[in-house]
Amino acid sequence: MELVAEGLWALADDSERRRDFAGAVKCLEALCQSGASLLPMIEIRTRLRLASLLLSHSHNLNHAKSHLERALLLLKSTPSALPLKFRAHSLLSRCYDLTGNVPQQKHIILRALTLLRTAEPSALPPSAALLWSCNFHSQLASALVIETDYPAALKSLDEGFSAASELRLPELQMFFAASTLHVHLFHWDDPATLEAAARQSSEIWDSFSPDLKERCRGLLFYNELLQTFYLFKICDYKSATQHVNKLDAAMKEDQKQLSHVKELVGELNTVNQNLAQLNLQGKSNTTLREKQDLLHDQLRAATGIDEEMLGFEDKILLGPPPLDGEWLPRNAVYALVDLVVVLQGRPKGVFKDCGKRIHSGMKLIREELQKLGIGVNQREMDIQHSDIWIAGQYLLLLMQFLENKVALELTRSDYIEAQETIVQMRNWFIRFPTILQACESIIEMLRGQYAHSVGCFHESAFHFLEATKLTQSKSMQSMCQIYAAVSYICIGDAESSSQALDLVGPIYKIMDSFVGVREKTCIVFAYGLLLMRQHNLQEARVRLASGLKIAHQQLGNIQLVSQYLTILGTLALQLHDTEQAREILKSSLTLAKTLYDVPTQIWVLSVLTDLYKELGESRNEMENSEYERKKEDDLQRRLSEALSRTHHLELVRKINQVLMTWEHASVGAVLPTDHLAATLSSQLFPPCLVLATDIN
Repeated sequence: MELVAEGLWALADDSERRRDFAGAVKCLEALCQSGASLLPMIEIRTRLRLASLLLSHSHNLNHAKSHLERALLLLKSTPSALPLKFRAHSLLSRCYDLTGNVPQQKHIILRALTLLRTAEPSALPPSAALLWSCNFHSQLASALVIETDYPAALKSLDEGFSAASELRLPELQMFFAASTLHVHLFHWDDPATLEAAARQSSEIWDSFSPDLKERCRGLLFYNELLQTFYLFKICDYKSATQHVNKLDAAMKEDQKQLSHVKELVGELNTVNQNLAQLNLQGKSNTTLREKQDLLHDQLRAATGIDEEMLGFEDKILLGPPPLDGEWLPRNAVYALVDLVVVLQGRPKGVFKDCGKRIHSGMKLIREELQKLGIGVNQREMDIQHSDIWIAGQYLLLLMQFLENKVALELTRSDYIEAQETIVQMRNWFIRFPTILQACESIIEMLRGQYAHSVGCFHESAFHFLEATKLTQSKSMQSMCQIYAAVSYICIGDAESSSQALDLVGPIYKIMDSFVGVREKTCIVFAYGLLLMRQHNLQEARVRLASGLKIAHQQLGNIQLVSQYLTILGTLALQLHDTEQAREILKSSLTLAKTLYDVPTQIWVLSVLTDLYKELGESRNEMENSEYERKKEDDLQRRLSEALSRTHHLELVRKINQVLMTWEHASVGAVLPTDHLAATLSSQLFPPCLVLATDIN
């Protein structure tokens, strides 16, 4: 039977090389079901390989699990074969992970770690023992993160880092350092510890030689994305720009390499087919053999791995073996890069490039969802269990792109497109309510953004306050309360101003407790508006000037800067500082034009008209008033079209429906659409760590 087994293994190898995974499974199944008595080691190896194929290329998790359990049973009576035992435990842990059975996954990993600790030193080379320690501690950290036991996950990652340090493998140390930063981004309990984790990850990466960096492209993406989201969180956009540029350059280089590899693979496949035909005819061809060897060498040089590494086009490997797992599939990484480019560029008004990146990212995601069988009709219950996790990542990414698309469209007063995009988000949420649970509050907030943009201030305040009830994020709750306060201020009556004060007052007292300055700038903005309503103009001017400085220097959000400037220009005019008012308002108008922000343009123009009137500049007043009228006509046309659509009523509808009217007020368009939700990193990153599933 040994010869038969070797023959079937060889056939399985050949099928796998041709990506005929079903054929490879049939060969190995034939061996297991032959009815002949197999040597234990042959059966164990066959079942482990079968399980690995089933886990990687099928949804037959129960079948894989039964093979692994049978292999472990056989291994119990085998005193040696520790590597096979660890392999079986590792694959079974992966199986439990895919089926969502975290308690069993933890149990099998802890059992493997106990086996590793109690093994005789002579039973396993020290380097192999350390590698298995790294593997199991990475898997254990993933399981612990799912259970939100972050301290235990960090402890497990620290154990893995220590083992990697003993092995003197910098790429493995980098993996654990980056994973530690990843967990801290979830946990965010101590800013100093998080900063230290980000610094350690950067320092280890910077210590790599250029050659090692090139061979660890997956780690490059992993680290740079984590660093970027950390910097976004603390609002250090200047430093984040460097990382975003690195990511964009790395993605373009990877795309170029991938294209080259595909060309080589195509040539190699043609050569292999020609050789196979000649072999059938009993002929040989030295030239073709030489070309085959040359293509093998070129592929090895291009990828840094063996040319038989399957699925290279789908993966960005973290690094060379033993770190040959992936974090996310290649297209998911590309989509994330597109997303961070959007997040970096949209506040600056780089709308053309942002629009292209949103389109590119959504196209990649929809292609991947189609591969998972998720089209226009599928719902949560239709997803294969083993695909739930990755499907969830793609769906969350899609919602992030749609959210940014809405913000971009509302800024440009493209209300109909914004309607349709929010409805898309709502429909995705209806079909996948569990996976997209975290997006419910965002959808409600966007309904508020839309309602505010079209002048339905009662409705927008309602939706913003509803959004606060749908999230546990203190940052998101505070931002929505501030948005609701601005809507109340826009209503303009005494009762609404009182409601706005009730919302802003408590948050104003704690605004320095938030991470970064995103919340603070919006809180100061709303507080300044309230002071204006209370006719406390000098105090309002001081507060708003401080908020403008932060928004300009740290956020770089030109829409918010434009609106700060407009209010300050209005204040300057009310205080009869006409020269400063003119200078400020012209700067604000320039920014509003850059953003295609029509409501803010109208707001600025109306104040400029008042300024020219006060100065007696009748010609400027007439020209400005005429330009303002054209802009108002354009806005009214857009509003009329939007309000006539059925989606409008769907989006603004609330309990005790209030009559919706467009109220043109001096602060009727002050709500910044660039909220950059503070929970961004936890939404974008998986519900568990995506560590290399098998370091072996």
